[in-house]
Amino acid sequence: MNLLVTGGAGFIGSNFIHYILDKYPNDKVINLDSLTYAGNLENLKSIAQNPNYKFVHGDIMDTLLVEELIKDVDVIVHFAAESHVDRSILDSDSFVRTNVNGTLNLLEIAKNNGNKRFHHVSTDEVFGSLSLADPAFNESTPYDPRSPYSASKASSDHLVRAYYHTHKLPITISNCSNNYGPYQFPEKLIPFFITKLMNGEKVPVYGKGDNIRDWLHVKDHCIAIDKIVREGKIGETYCVGGDAERTNLEITHKILGLMGFDEKNIEYVEDRKGHDKRYAIDFTKIKNELGWEPSISFEEGMQETVAWYKKNVEWLENIKNGNYREYNKKHQNDKHIKNA
Repeated sequence: MNLLVTGGAGFIGSNFIHYILDKYPNDKVINLDSLTYAGNLENLKSIAQNPNYKFVHGDIMDTLLVEELIKDVDVIVHFAAESHVDRSILDSDSFVRTNVNGTLNLLEIAKNNGNKRFHHVSTDEVFGSLSLADPAFNESTPYDPRSPYSASKASSDHLVRAYYHTHKLPITISNCSNNYGPYQFPEKLIPFFITKLMNGEKVPVYGKGDNIRDWLHVKDHCIAIDKIVREGKIGETYCVGGDAERTNLEITHKILGLMGFDEKNIEYVEDRKGHDKRYAIDFTKIKNELGWEPSISFEEGMQETVAWYKKNVEWLENIKNGNYREYNKKHQNDKHIKNA
């Protein structure tokens, strides 16, 4: 299979590329990434020489470039997105440009070039917020986005479905819960707290820390996407959850414990604007139809994640001091990496 992966230098995208090339040594992957602040080619350093991997520096809004890339592609796996809620509150325009307009451009190109198979990676945040008594999100849950980020992802989901119904584009969608694991940019909660503690700083907990999220290890997410791409029913949506609901305070205490700290290292701060109370995913559909369920327990996954960040101090330092940007620039012209 030949895959075009958008946003493959980011957290989940880079993990997905590692997973595909490891599991399917004959598959070929083109990674299209514009290398915004969270795009990091160091995530893919170990496979940069793989002849079945090619990086293209470019924007999903660049129609001519995307049309050239998809000629020999079997499937587009669309990760590229602005994804940090706090940033979406401060700068909503870039979220609409990438998540809405960028997705629309990819859909149009896929339609005009042989109705290419299209998988769209989305989020559980499009469903809004749950109370403690509410059942978990599933594929029939009404959309109720609460932040500019989730609103932009909800819009892109609707566009993907519209292209299926209107143009018969062969699409699937996955809505996942919070991911964690290797290569996650350290603005997100788990790596942010790990790096804070590694630097001898306190960890800032929003409000009382009682907001609840369902946590999914990124490798389990990659396995789910792979199954959906290869076996999923065209036109369908699949909810992908980790079966690991935890309050932010529980997450905090878990990280503190694994790193040998205690609650004296917590600093409670003002809550985020429009902070959703709870997310949870019912993954019954993908379990019944495709035989997928999370294989990495939260306990095991957190131990591995903390160990990975402690082992990869240089990777973290390169992000902190900006050297990863220099690595990105240097390797855009490497003989194994195509610069558009």
